[in-house]
Amino acid sequence: MVAERPDRERIVITGIGLAAPNGNSLDEFRQNLLAGRSGVRAYETRYFGKTVAGVCDFDELRYQRRKEVRRGTRAGGLAIYCAHEAIADAGLDWQNVDRSAIGIYIGVTEHGNVETENEIYQLKQYDYDTQFWSHHHNPRTVANNPAGEISLNLGITGPHYTLGAACAAGNAGIIQGVQMLRLGECDVALGGGVSESIHSFGIFASFNSQGALARHDDPTKASRPFDADRNGIVVAEGGCITVLERLSDARARDAKIYGEIVGHAMNSDATDFVNPDADRQAQCIRLALRRAELNPEDIDIVSTHATATTTGDVQESKALRQVWGGNGRTVFNNTKSFIGHAMGAAGVLELVGNLPAFSDGVCHATINLDRPDPECELPGLVANQPREVGPVNYILNNSFGMLGINSVVIVRRT
Repeated sequence: MVAERPDRERIVITGIGLAAPNGNSLDEFRQNLLAGRSGVRAYETRYFGKTVAGVCDFDELRYQRRKEVRRGTRAGGLAIYCAHEAIADAGLDWQNVDRSAIGIYIGVTEHGNVETENEIYQLKQYDYDTQFWSHHHNPRTVANNPAGEISLNLGITGPHYTLGAACAAGNAGIIQGVQMLRLGECDVALGGGVSESIHSFGIFASFNSQGALARHDDPTKASRPFDADRNGIVVAEGGCITVLERLSDARARDAKIYGEIVGHAMNSDATDFVNPDADRQAQCIRLALRRAELNPEDIDIVSTHATATTTGDVQESKALRQVWGGNGRTVFNNTKSFIGHAMGAAGVLELVGNLPAFSDGVCHATINLDRPDPECELPGLVANQPREVGPVNYILNNSFGMLGINSVVIVRRT
């Protein structure tokens, strides 16, 4: 059994820092999820015009000076805020911790588009003369930027890098942290994901050209996973970073523990650029369950990935029915209905929003589910109102992305 492994091989979450469209701490985020409060609002972006988006409202200057904010990136700013909040939440003795033994593993969907678009826009006033191109461009746009900005801000000298895993990236950041701790490459891991996507007009234009961008007269009702009237993705920004430690280290310092990572898996569809494959998603879920030495019926809550696209929701529903069948005690929910699709941050935000269920026994709802799509039928789907489900011991989090990348993380109550 997983619980019989040595404590040095068991990895736990001891700190959480986040910035979401409807909350800037786990407590605030959770309260709004249980209260049904959406963080989606009307939004307007260059060239594309009026749309809706999940917009964060965190204090950029809490851990940075104005000069540092201007020099850096929105993704880096989100990452810095979340990292500080996670470290404080974990209660680490920061003045005495060995910062060379801390690893930073941050998932991203994409990075550099925002800065490139902004600089080209500014350059046009100089007739595109590149002598006016910003000397900050390269450090802003290199792929390791968000993790690197954390390293610089906090003086962490251990390994740092980002993981480009499309919309599976939030889970991927956690999985990488777990693996590096087990390999002994670090003693503390900062694992999670960030997204600055709403600041790129190109992402809105691209989803719109695919017929996959959500529209609704009421922004709070635009994100409608599993609903028959869903019409696409609500693009959102956000960030969430967890502090991961070996159980032996967490116990030695009497740390608060949110849960233990007992299973994870990643695989690939290898079938299409954007259309998902239900069979491969189901395979990924089963692999995570097998590694956790669990059966489907052992899972109390499944946090679904569903983005409110026509095809994506149907395919994930098929995958879930393959694994869980038509009956059972497992319940399912969706967090994108509250905040939109936070891309690289989506998986980890959706996971941590469910972790308080270990304490309160409540599964937050999927909101905006007025006319359930028969093709997305999921017995146990929690719709519109939170549900008391009793003791919660296991939570499974799905996170899937373009080019057919799939990820699953399973957390156990400790």
